[in-house]
Amino acid sequence: METLRAKDAPQQGLSRATLHRRTQDGEYERIARGLYRSASAAPADHDLIEAAARRPDAVLCLTSALAHYELIDDIPDAHDLAIPRTSRPPATQGAIRWHRFDPETFDLGREDYQIAGTDMVIGIYTPERCIADAFRLRGAIGYETGRDALRAWLAGGGQPAKLARLARQLPRATTPLMRALDMLT
Repeated sequence: METLRAKDAPQQGLSRATLHRRTQDGEYERIARGLYRSASAAPADHDLIEAAARRPDAVLCLTSALAHYELIDDIPDAHDLAIPRTSRPPATQGAIRWHRFDPETFDLGREDYQIAGTDMVIGIYTPERCIADAFRLRGAIGYETGRDALRAWLAGGGQPAKLARLARQLPRATTPLMRALDMLT
């Protein structure tokens, strides 16, 4: 097992003291409070591992997902992760910005994403959902972000009809997105 929670150590045959000693000896590395990873494991994003361990329902969204799909040139300084509005963001040590999305539309456009170098999975929104969210939340993430992502998505062969269908299901996304599509197509 590459990633280990301290509370699960006894089930793996390790006492907390043994886990602590093995961490001091370099066999494990502490990546967050109560979360350890084998030192021999492949390199991986510790912030995403922490997020997936603390909130398995978390979804990469907004600028993090747009950058993952190479639809924007920005390099986010923190991972943008969405959770249902009815839940509370966990305390994390990593560079994570938690966003709360409506539970009714939370799973719309959600896919699984395998965290590189691990056996862990976290959610990620599709490019269409990310673009619609960028227009919907343009006041918070910047007015240019959605436009730049839309332009890159269209240049890559994106289908405007598919994007429009998804945008109609999200509040406050349809009008600004349709205006931008009219201007760019």
